[in-house]
Amino acid sequence: MATSLFSVFLVVLGTLIGAFGPILLKKASAKDLFSIRSLVRNYHLFAGASLYVVGTILFILALRDGELSVLYPFVSLTYVWVSFLSIKFLGERMNWQKWAGIALIIIGVSFIGLGS
Repeated sequence: MATSLFSVFLVVLGTLIGAFGPILLKKASAKDLFSIRSLVRNYHLFAGASLYVVGTILFILALRDGELSVLYPFVSLTYVWVSFLSIKFLGERMNWQKWAGIALIIIGVSFIGLGS
């Protein structure tokens, strides 16, 4: 089975949407999570978990028209998106090792994409 470009698009979109999940969960962790009331009122927690679910659904949809061995490596793009989103929304800093890791992930995903 050949992997459609649309399947790749769905996976990349799913990783981008899913990458907002840990950002929101990080924000949720700053709040009290030890009572039922605080859990129910923690919209960051529910939004973060919901975005994980949306990303997973997009991945499952992509698998209908694509090979797992081609699509699954694209999931590693989540690390790239989370790094960029952490800078933007959490004020985190990047060092050269993190930038090198991002570059290696992008190179690896590019090889997978070109080879399919």
